[in-house]
Amino acid sequence: MNVYFDNAATTQLDAEVLKEMLYILENKYGNPSSIHSYGRQAKALVEKARKTIANGLNVSPSEIFFTSGGTEADNMAILSTVETYNIKHIISSPLEHHAVLHSIESLVNKGKVTVSHVAIKENGHIDLENLENQLKKHPHSLVSLMHANNEIGNILPIEKVGDLCEKYEAIFHSDTVQSMCHYPLDLQKINVDFIAASAHKFHGPKGIGFIYINGKRSISPQIHGGGQERNMRGGTENVAGIMGLSKAFEIACTQMKEHAEHIQHIKTYFINRLEGELKGVEFNGDMKENSLYTVLNVTLPATDDYEMMLMKLDMSGIAASAGSACSSGSNVGSHVIAALGKNIDRRPVIRFSFSKYNTTEEVDFCMDTLKSFYYIDSKPLIKVKSIN
Repeated sequence: MNVYFDNAATTQLDAEVLKEMLYILENKYGNPSSIHSYGRQAKALVEKARKTIANGLNVSPSEIFFTSGGTEADNMAILSTVETYNIKHIISSPLEHHAVLHSIESLVNKGKVTVSHVAIKENGHIDLENLENQLKKHPHSLVSLMHANNEIGNILPIEKVGDLCEKYEAIFHSDTVQSMCHYPLDLQKINVDFIAASAHKFHGPKGIGFIYINGKRSISPQIHGGGQERNMRGGTENVAGIMGLSKAFEIACTQMKEHAEHIQHIKTYFINRLEGELKGVEFNGDMKENSLYTVLNVTLPATDDYEMMLMKLDMSGIAASAGSACSSGSNVGSHVIAALGKNIDRRPVIRFSFSKYNTTEEVDFCMDTLKSFYYIDSKPLIKVKSIN
């Protein structure tokens, strides 16, 4: 059996999305900037997709701008805000995606801003009291905090953070890449200035995403060219990708409730089996209601070959990860787990992440495989370390 439990990295393309994209590639190949009928047809499709996204978020189509994905959207929000509004201080957290952390780091290295990190509670949630204290000290700053953590799954109380930012006249950016289309987001009810999203996290194509820019804000572009996206992002629009994004968004939003129930069942089933059958497992992040139902971060029992755990899973036909796919090529451990201060000496930390296509039978196969790494005939191997 082959099992794909790395949906936080990317998801399988939905068959209906592929069908939509193939039709566009074959039949609607005009440049949206061209004035002839081919161009007008392509332009109409782009604007139709923009309206679909805007309706789903309860915003104006003029507030949606297509990008190459979440990373570009995060960079655009942070770099352009600092430049446009002459921001001197950024409040963020050590748990953010590297698209945010490295964008901020580049600004710090250039001497353009100072940065402070909000305190993190033991369960991985941000300390709202500490955030307010920092906002009191640094009003009119830029706050960048992700809605759902891509490694441990914790959900940010985005409405409360937005209210605090409004109170202290701060600009609020949130990376919603992991939560988009998994949780309803009515942006009329949230005081947020920018959000970032990427299609391939909800069964759309890679290389396409969008940024929401609140109509109250006006920022300078980072990519200059032919004036596409209302002069906010130069470059010929990826019409097939945009329509794939729109189709995936539409499917995910329409079927959100049933997908959530199915995936939560998978996650709960996996948790129960891990707790009941593999002695010494620990879970990272908030495992209760303030957790992304698609993500399960587990610290397994200690073993001498802990560094080989992902490879052993892969060789057994199971795809999982140790954290963000964007840093999988490095030898350093997860910056998120490190920020939580977890003692993981010789203990593998694995992120399993799920989608609508996963089944409990796949969980059973994964559990049997994990147990085979630690036990023979239900007896623990000598290499299993005590966690007491």
